Amino acid sequence: MKNFTQMMKQAQELQGRMADMQAEMERMACEGRSGGGMVVVTLNGKGAMASVKIDPSLLKPEEGEILEDLITAAHADAKTKVEEATKEKMQALTGGLPLPPGLKLF
Repeated sequence: MKNFTQMMKQAQELQGRMADMQAEMERMACEGRSGGGMVVVTLNGKGAMASVKIDPSLLKPEEGEILEDLITAAHADAKTKVEEATKEKMQALTGGLPLPPGLKLF
């Protein structure tokens, strides 16, 4: 019974730390860049787009297809950074707790 009580206490502590981490992730910003920095996409830690910055030289009708590709690439770069940051924070948060492989807590 002592182990069960200890596990429940750990679960409650993890739940509190998880809520803190989720709030921190929402405040976090990850930038993705493409075209040598001509397009910059910023996502928050939840993956929501916060901003897009585009070099004025790309704002020409004939550059439309290139601009689309650069925005997509910058978004993918930012998304990868968000995923890496989330993974690192989750590892720090759950360090030492025996969680099943592949368990996604959020």
